[in-house]
Amino acid sequence: MLVNLVSAIVLALFQICSVSALRFEVPALIQPSPQCVREFVTDGQLVVVIVNTDGQIGDGQILSIKIVSADGNEYRRKDDVAGSFKVAFTARSSSSFDVCFENKIQPGFRSNGADLKRQVEMEVEAGAAARDWNAIQAAEKLKPAEVELRKADEMIDDLYNELQYLVKREERLRDTNESTNRRVRNFGVIVIIVLVSVGLYQIRYMRSYFRSKHIL
Repeated sequence: MLVNLVSAIVLALFQICSVSALRFEVPALIQPSPQCVREFVTDGQLVVVIVNTDGQIGDGQILSIKIVSADGNEYRRKDDVAGSFKVAFTARSSSSFDVCFENKIQPGFRSNGADLKRQVEMEVEAGAAARDWNAIQAAEKLKPAEVELRKADEMIDDLYNELQYLVKREERLRDTNESTNRRVRNFGVIVIIVLVSVGLYQIRYMRSYFRSKHIL
């Protein structure tokens, strides 16, 4: 009964966080533009990207994959990918990263009018979902219930860390918003003071001018 309950909790956590799968086509072009999929990870989180494609090397298409973070860190690059491709890395900061695909027609290849393209199926696992729990269970000689509890514990930690990041991000955005409001308010006050001062100066100048001309 306990094992079933823990398994249900772990399954729910798996559905909530850190696993995403996507299937799409990447057409082959002479000068292709990269097609990118963006994911978000937190600092120090383990990430596993699994890519499966159809076709084979030498079929007239050169499919390239590049994984790069939003702040410019390149995690992996591989050219001429066909079949299965798997890469694991640890996030260096709390930010998004892009998995970019670029499919180029092989120089000198004749397609005879056929549209060349690759079917790509990509899965991204992060945090506790990316760990090899079978290896951990065998290495530490854990019981099934202990493995499920470890999974649940680490997934809760992942969720907590992500919520903490979102809270800090919201605080930064709020501080930025309040700072901008203060600057706009101060600028408005300065503009009003300048306009009033200019108006008073013009009134004083005109009075002096009319008096010098004996109009007033």
